[in-house]
Amino acid sequence: MQTILLVDGYNVVGSWPKLVRLRDSVSLEAARNALIEQLADFASFRGYYTVLVFDSQLVLSPLARKVETASLEICFTDYEQTADSFIEKFSYELLREGRRVMVATSDRAQQLLILAQGAGWLSAQQLLKEVKAARHQMDEQLQQRRRQPGRKLADHLDPGVLERFARWRQGE
Repeated sequence: MQTILLVDGYNVVGSWPKLVRLRDSVSLEAARNALIEQLADFASFRGYYTVLVFDSQLVLSPLARKVETASLEICFTDYEQTADSFIEKFSYELLREGRRVMVATSDRAQQLLILAQGAGWLSAQQLLKEVKAARHQMDEQLQQRRRQPGRKLADHLDPGVLERFARWRQGE
């Protein structure tokens, strides 16, 4: 059964040092986009279906959900709804369906409620460690694939064609 990871977006943006610097030096949108990019890779690699939730409680707009990738959905909450309340309600619904749920937030009150519901929990810092570990594993796998024989075009070409290419390179 696939784990559903619910992430309190602005809580994470305010907790990860690189995202804080990006938010403060460039824009909140740039920090949001960087988080989306990192979580898209992480979710895909780990096999989680991730719902990244951002507050839009001060914006006059209805709930907006957008599937970013096959493993990542972005959600902006309804007007006057916090990410906390959305995550609490959504996790409860998922757990009632028998789904496996993890919530990433450093909000202490939300942690207690989520754990009482039966969901798993990660702090924003724990999520950062998980994302970094996944990135390291992805990089290692990529390096291993690059070192495997038969991955280059030249490994699949006819020897006569390789000979002709070699002569062309030498100007013949």
